[in-house]
Amino acid sequence: MFAWLIQRSTSQKITLDIQQWRHILQYIQTATVTTVIRTKRSAKAERLKQNESLNLHPDRVSAPHFRNSVFFDALDLVQVKYEMLRQVSHEGTPKAQAAAMYGMSRPTLYQAMNAFDRDGVAGLLPQRRGPKGAHKLTDEVMVFIAGRQAEDPTLHARALAKALRDEKHIAVHPRSIERALERKKKR
Repeated sequence: MFAWLIQRSTSQKITLDIQQWRHILQYIQTATVTTVIRTKRSAKAERLKQNESLNLHPDRVSAPHFRNSVFFDALDLVQVKYEMLRQVSHEGTPKAQAAAMYGMSRPTLYQAMNAFDRDGVAGLLPQRRGPKGAHKLTDEVMVFIAGRQAEDPTLHARALAKALRDEKHIAVHPRSIERALERKKKR
């Protein structure tokens, strides 16, 4: 835009009328505001990503109050789920329609309803996926490992994993045994 100003030689006098100045100032103001909004939004998106509550598909949210709003943010998964539940319970919107409006599936809506009823807003936070702990290393297995270590203190995790596989028919990775023993030492 300003390239034509820069390309002119300095000896030439540049005259702009009021409309051109207004246009230039409006352009600068818009560019500045857009940059500030993007910076704030990207910083918020980073924090949401760290908290694992970033909505990976904000473009699917078609609810009118999420468009061009400073308060409602389609990137915030917890806010989107909460508003979806509010739409169903307070506005009387059918569940399938509300799920579609907020870019969610019906099963996700039902899971969010159950989680909200059980835990409140905290239930809408994404939960950790996968196993929640050393589910194979039960108390019985840990007693077996402790007994083996009492017999032979030099026994390593690899040998303990082999003993578990041979005697108890439980396949446990040696590193899982090492982590369980480290947790036991911390207690």
